[in-house]
Amino acid sequence: MSGGAAAARMSNLQLRILSAIVLAAVVLAVTWLGGIAFRLLAAAIAAAIFYEWFAMAGRPGAARQWLVAGSLLAVALLAVVLEYSAASILILIALSFVASVLESRLTGQGMWPPAGLLYAALSGMSLAFLRGADHSGLVAILFLFAVVWATDICAYFVGRSLGGPKLAPAISPGKTQSGALGGAVGGVVAGVALAAFAGTGSLPVVALVAFLLSVISQAGDLFESWVKRRNGVKDSGNLIPGHGGVMDRADGLVAAACALYLIGWQFGSADNPAQALFAN
Repeated sequence: MSGGAAAARMSNLQLRILSAIVLAAVVLAVTWLGGIAFRLLAAAIAAAIFYEWFAMAGRPGAARQWLVAGSLLAVALLAVVLEYSAASILILIALSFVASVLESRLTGQGMWPPAGLLYAALSGMSLAFLRGADHSGLVAILFLFAVVWATDICAYFVGRSLGGPKLAPAISPGKTQSGALGGAVGGVVAGVALAAFAGTGSLPVVALVAFLLSVISQAGDLFESWVKRRNGVKDSGNLIPGHGGVMDRADGLVAAACALYLIGWQFGSADNPAQALFAN
């Protein structure tokens, strides 16, 4: 590698690290505040995901289908911000998805608009309801961040250091099996450490959940890579310097958030999923 290429690569890494630190600081501050501030953040993430999905997958002649899907998503996200019950929001999302599917089928368009609607709506809802309004919700979101961020960081550096067989070369040529394993180990360690520090949850259960979330986070990352490859783009957007778009940073996070929400719902309630896992 030439000196110029190495310098450019290092400069890009520095930009990635700096923007990641700034972004993490903002997100953590809003997470600490909770309430409507966090619900608005969750809705904003969902809206950005849908916009970038549209930017990648939008096709000529399908503007009306995307407008319908976007309008239905806006209604669902408004219900999230206004703290409607989980049951009512899930019904609204289901009806919106069905309406978008019918609209796309009747006009002969594909499934990209309703799929983007469903993906974005469930992402925003899961994040908002995981945070909730109590201490267990704060711990749940911090636990989610710890697992996903540690997975990303460890997968990146372990994969670069050890190399080895590719994880899914047809979808994401840069990811390695060693990176995936390193990411899973890092995610479990970070999740258990966070739960132990917070003094909540059963650590063996926490370790299992952290492992599942790490795997799902990496699967979410691969899914977004498949969407980008399917639509012939390198990044989902350019909003975050050094990282690309919101989907490029939140793909694993929202997949893991949906999974953690479902786990919490299974053992607790749809309106307060964090209580069952992270109550004192």
